[in-house]
Amino acid sequence: MYGTKRRIYGMARQQAGMTTLGFIILTVFISLFAFAAIRLTPVYLNYLKVVGVIDGVFEEFDGQKATGQVVRSSISRRFDVDSVGVITYRDVAVTPVDGGLEVKAEYDDTAPFIYNVSFTVHFNKTVLIRR
Repeated sequence: MYGTKRRIYGMARQQAGMTTLGFIILTVFISLFAFAAIRLTPVYLNYLKVVGVIDGVFEEFDGQKATGQVVRSSISRRFDVDSVGVITYRDVAVTPVDGGLEVKAEYDDTAPFIYNVSFTVHFNKTVLIRR
């Protein structure tokens, strides 16, 4: 009886751990996710710049009875200062709606990944500037 327990415990100790193949597969899997995060980081940083411009325009003109031309001019200046290169101020829609102006930045950005595989991310930021 004592010898059987000893053999079972001995086998359990031998089976602990990860094989080399398992380790390689896990490393490749984690590396792909890390590389995807590295490739998508600039895309999201550019989006944060666009959000900062749109939110800044909202804070500046909310409740000020601003016109569409004044808002567009402010967006253009802010895009130049923040070095937004993904879209231009002409791509931002400033439309009059009931109670104010709707400022909408909607665009797609693409980041290459591996060979002919790319990530396309859709962004949409809308604010309502009240008069």
